[in-house]
Amino acid sequence: MSHDERRSDILQGMLDLVILKTVSAEPLHGYAVAQRIRLITAERFRVPQGSLYPALHRLENRGLLKGEWMPTATGREAKFYRLTAKGRRQLEAEIAGWRDLAATMTLVLGTT
Repeated sequence: MSHDERRSDILQGMLDLVILKTVSAEPLHGYAVAQRIRLITAERFRVPQGSLYPALHRLENRGLLKGEWMPTATGREAKFYRLTAKGRRQLEAEIAGWRDLAATMTLVLGTT
Protein backbone atom coordinates (compact mmCIF):
# COMPACT_ATOMS: atom_id res chain seq x y z
CA MET A 1 0.00 0.00 0.00
CA SER A 2 1.41 3.37 -1.02
CA HIS A 3 1.75 6.39 1.25
CA ASP A 4 -1.05 8.16 -0.67
CA GLU A 5 -3.37 5.15 -0.28
CA ARG A 6 -2.72 5.05 3.48
CA ARG A 7 -3.33 8.78 3.69
CA SER A 8 -6.63 8.36 1.84
CA ASP A 9 -7.75 5.55 4.18
CA ILE A 10 -6.87 7.61 7.24
CA LEU A 11 -8.67 10.63 5.82
CA GLN A 12 -11.85 8.66 5.22
CA GLY A 13 -11.83 7.47 8.84
CA MET A 14 -11.19 10.93 10.25
CA LEU A 15 -13.00 13.21 7.84
CA ASP A 16 -15.98 13.95 10.08
CA LEU A 17 -13.72 14.77 13.02
CA VAL A 18 -11.49 16.99 10.89
CA ILE A 19 -14.50 18.88 9.52
CA LEU A 20 -16.08 19.34 12.95
CA LYS A 21 -12.81 20.63 14.38
CA THR A 22 -12.25 22.92 11.40
CA VAL A 23 -15.62 24.67 11.72
CA SER A 24 -15.52 24.78 15.53
CA ALA A 25 -13.76 28.15 15.56
CA GLU A 26 -16.01 29.95 13.07
CA PRO A 27 -18.62 29.28 10.39
CA LEU A 28 -17.06 28.41 7.04
CA HIS A 29 -18.32 27.57 3.57
CA GLY A 30 -17.26 24.32 1.92
CA TYR A 31 -14.34 25.69 -0.10
CA ALA A 32 -13.00 27.50 2.99
CA VAL A 33 -13.28 24.25 4.99
CA ALA A 34 -11.13 22.47 2.39
CA GLN A 35 -8.59 25.31 2.35
CA ARG A 36 -8.41 25.49 6.16
CA ILE A 37 -7.84 21.72 6.37
CA ARG A 38 -4.99 21.99 3.87
CA LEU A 39 -3.51 24.88 5.85
CA ILE A 40 -3.75 23.37 9.33
CA THR A 41 -2.44 19.99 8.16
CA ALA A 42 0.49 21.56 6.30
CA GLU A 43 -0.87 20.17 3.01
CA ARG A 44 -0.97 16.58 4.38
CA PHE A 45 -4.74 16.33 3.84
CA ARG A 46 -6.48 17.46 0.70
CA VAL A 47 -10.18 16.76 0.81
CA PRO A 48 -11.64 16.35 -2.66
CA GLN A 49 -14.98 18.06 -3.30
CA GLY A 50 -16.48 14.64 -3.98
CA SER A 51 -15.74 13.69 -0.35
CA LEU A 52 -16.13 17.06 1.36
CA TYR A 53 -19.61 18.09 0.29
CA PRO A 54 -21.26 14.73 0.99
CA ALA A 55 -19.60 14.77 4.43
CA LEU A 56 -20.85 18.30 5.14
CA HIS A 57 -24.39 17.28 4.14
CA ARG A 58 -24.17 14.10 6.23
CA LEU A 59 -23.01 16.07 9.29
CA GLU A 60 -25.78 18.60 8.72
CA ASN A 61 -28.40 15.84 8.41
CA ARG A 62 -27.15 14.34 11.69
CA GLY A 63 -27.64 17.72 13.40
CA LEU A 64 -23.92 18.21 14.06
CA LEU A 65 -23.61 21.16 11.68
CA LYS A 66 -26.05 23.91 10.78
CA GLY A 67 -25.81 25.34 7.27
CA GLU A 68 -26.91 28.85 6.37
CA TRP A 69 -26.70 30.65 3.03
CA MET A 70 -24.74 33.90 3.37
CA PRO A 71 -22.73 36.20 1.10
CA THR A 72 -18.99 35.53 0.82
CA ALA A 73 -16.25 38.16 0.71
CA THR A 74 -16.71 38.23 -3.08
CA GLY A 75 -20.43 38.90 -2.71
CA ARG A 76 -21.51 35.49 -3.97
CA GLU A 77 -23.80 33.35 -1.81
CA ALA A 78 -22.39 30.20 -0.21
CA LYS A 79 -23.61 27.83 2.45
CA PHE A 80 -21.70 28.47 5.67
CA TYR A 81 -21.53 25.65 8.20
CA ARG A 82 -21.28 26.10 11.95
CA LEU A 83 -21.09 23.62 14.77
CA THR A 84 -24.31 22.96 16.69
CA ALA A 85 -24.43 22.17 20.41
CA LYS A 86 -24.85 18.50 19.47
CA GLY A 87 -21.88 18.84 17.12
CA ARG A 88 -19.72 20.36 19.87
CA ARG A 89 -20.55 17.43 22.18
CA GLN A 90 -19.73 14.99 19.37
CA LEU A 91 -16.46 16.79 18.67
CA GLU A 92 -15.43 16.63 22.33
CA ALA A 93 -16.25 12.91 22.46
CA GLU A 94 -14.34 12.23 19.22
CA ILE A 95 -11.30 14.17 20.44
CA ALA A 96 -11.29 12.23 23.72
CA GLY A 97 -11.50 8.96 21.79
CA TRP A 98 -8.65 9.89 19.45
CA ARG A 99 -6.47 11.06 22.35
CA ASP A 100 -7.07 7.76 24.13
CA LEU A 101 -6.23 5.84 20.96
CA ALA A 102 -3.07 7.94 20.44
CA ALA A 103 -1.96 7.31 24.03
CA THR A 104 -2.55 3.59 23.61
CA MET A 105 -0.65 3.50 20.32
CA THR A 106 2.21 5.42 21.93
CA LEU A 107 2.46 2.69 24.55
CA VAL A 108 2.34 -0.04 21.92
CA LEU A 109 4.90 1.60 19.65
CA GLY A 110 7.21 2.32 22.59
CA THR A 111 7.59 -1.36 23.46
CA THR A 112 10.42 -3.49 22.16
